[in-house]
Amino acid sequence: MNELRPIQIILLGFFITIFAGSILLTLPIAAKSGQATSYIDALFTATTSVCVTGLVVETTMTHWSLFGQVVILLLVQIGGLGVVTITTGMFYVLGRRITLGNRMLIQESLGLNTLTGLVPLVKKIILGTAIVEGAGAVLYATQFIPEFGVGYGIWAAVFNSISAFCNAGMDIVKEDSFRSYVTNPVINFTTMALIVLGGLGFIVWKDLWQSMKKLIKEKIPVKRIVQQLKFQTKIVLSISTFLILFGTVLIFLFEYHNPATMGNLSLPGKVMASLFQAVTTRTAGFETVAQGALTDASSLVSMFLMIIGGSPAGTAGGVKTVTFAILIFCVISAAKQEESISLFKRRVPGNLLSKALAIIVINLMVLMTSVLLLLVFDHGNFMESCYECVSALGTVGLTKGLTPNLTIAGKVIIIITMYLGRVGPISMAIGFSQKNRKKQVMYPEQDLIL
Repeated sequence: MNELRPIQIILLGFFITIFAGSILLTLPIAAKSGQATSYIDALFTATTSVCVTGLVVETTMTHWSLFGQVVILLLVQIGGLGVVTITTGMFYVLGRRITLGNRMLIQESLGLNTLTGLVPLVKKIILGTAIVEGAGAVLYATQFIPEFGVGYGIWAAVFNSISAFCNAGMDIVKEDSFRSYVTNPVINFTTMALIVLGGLGFIVWKDLWQSMKKLIKEKIPVKRIVQQLKFQTKIVLSISTFLILFGTVLIFLFEYHNPATMGNLSLPGKVMASLFQAVTTRTAGFETVAQGALTDASSLVSMFLMIIGGSPAGTAGGVKTVTFAILIFCVISAAKQEESISLFKRRVPGNLLSKALAIIVINLMVLMTSVLLLLVFDHGNFMESCYECVSALGTVGLTKGLTPNLTIAGKVIIIITMYLGRVGPISMAIGFSQKNRKKQVMYPEQDLIL
């Protein structure tokens, strides 16, 4: 293990966790029927749990026993926080020494550029997660206990809160996700709050928390607090807000008269359903309207949001908001014939543009390959196959009904796509490449016509 690089250990950690989960889910005790689940379905479920995707071949509520649901929830929590973060937290609780190698793993898993203060950060991440998930569970319980009784109501509240915060999109309350709660404001806004908080990223959490303390203790004006927010925080909050509003408006317009989704809802109901759809595509997977009944226009908007996903160092997937921001402002800078990319009066390093382009291109290559293979081996509808693969790669979990009908080959394709979506295609490329060696030769520059 000492010869493995940090990114390789992280990739291996996810793989081992998925494998262990799949073995547990094949046990007869894991299914309500008392019969062993086929290994391919158990592997699919373990992968979608660890990769916090939410695509399911077996309904979580009806197929899996309490033991199976507990296994799934543990896999979701590990996948959401990251194997390295969970392991580091356990070391901290047990009083084990956090080595330099462990710190390098934390740095790699959270995408940080410093080794300073990592262990306290992990402690705060775990504590903050527990607080947010606990608050979500309490809010859910106010709805689920009256409906399902105390025992199952509490369990459903805890399960759904962890699933929503980790952006997993799996639930144990209904077979059709949250469609029956489309007009329930508590369920809707609790779920959206958990999704957004999980998708912002823990680094943004830290910055916002420190800013809140300054606001309360030092009485610093709000305007100055906003100005002092870190560069990363400003980008994440701005792009996240824009994408949610952008998605909400377009989906509202495209689905306004669609009787199969939200056409029969009141105006406030349509707004809430549109907002929920815009948020859940970032990358949670719960649904309050049938995805298969969406218009093609709304499906396209949803896929666009799924590809972008959440923000770095969080529980969400996708190419991330910061990557999207860099590319958009690169286009703006090119249009203005500027030599550098500027955001919030700050210049973005050129190497970040190269990374952003690599992330986008590799994701698109993986997506096109997945769609092509799914069309060849499953012979599905083009839109359904695209939606499925985008959802898998973005670790979203929304489907137009294709998942339960996948062939074995189709399941394998989606399993691989979900894994790549969670660990990141670019991480896979880096993880199994040779160590970077600086070139000793600098070749002459040559211009090209674009």
